[in-house]
Amino acid sequence: MKNIKTLLVAALAAVFMPVCAQKGAEINLWPQGPAEKSSDRADTAKVWVYLPPKAEATGRAVVICPGGGYSHLAMNHEGHDWAAFFNNMGIAAVVLKYRMPHGDCDVPVSDAEEAVRLVRRNAANWNIDPHDVGIMGSSAGGHLASTVATRAKGDALPDFQILFYPVITMMPDITHKGSHDNFLGVKAKKRDEQEYSSDLQVTRVTPRAFIALSDDDHTVLPANGVNYYIQLYRHDVPATLHVYPSGGHGWGNRDSFKYHNEMQLDLKAWLRSF
Repeated sequence: MKNIKTLLVAALAAVFMPVCAQKGAEINLWPQGPAEKSSDRADTAKVWVYLPPKAEATGRAVVICPGGGYSHLAMNHEGHDWAAFFNNMGIAAVVLKYRMPHGDCDVPVSDAEEAVRLVRRNAANWNIDPHDVGIMGSSAGGHLASTVATRAKGDALPDFQILFYPVITMMPDITHKGSHDNFLGVKAKKRDEQEYSSDLQVTRVTPRAFIALSDDDHTVLPANGVNYYIQLYRHDVPATLHVYPSGGHGWGNRDSFKYHNEMQLDLKAWLRSF
């Protein structure tokens, strides 16, 4: 009987251990309190860390910022669902739950920058090369990722960026209005709109970029990602732009996206190019 119980426990452990590993380690981003206070004290920032097996680790890591118009977060298909993809390539995936701005843009930006710093502080323990840490974002998360990529300094500046159907500009003509209003406020100043339009902040030291979107995206106009690519090209920043014929907005890592396989192959090829 004792042997049967032992075998049963071992079998259950074999089943549940991979499930636990798939969830990632949850970490409070600001254990001593956030650098930037939020008007919503109940909203907390955290990350989930998914590490590949040590023997398979390439040393690369990516901080993932889900979208949601700066009003909520699509944590699964634009966040956690990407972990296995990166881990299978030997890349650490760090999914960020950033706080909502409520008109104070410094709140989510400080969270994303701290997430990049967190990865570098733990580089040795997590088998990560501190000079190979990227940032990724979808939709409004793409705006956040590109904001960090064009504005951050020092240890908060990522080494590469991955953007899916990103909000790039805050200028009223082609921005996503919900993201604009939640990030900067309904009565945003033109100076702030320009300052947080990532295409206007590109320099020759902006990190390399992968940009993917759909031609028929009527939620975040494709001009956002296209204009960003043009500015990267003009400043001699290595970048690649993939415009898929259809798919609309918000496909993330869903199998239902018609060009899901092509998109993953494109991203894999780009990640292996440097």
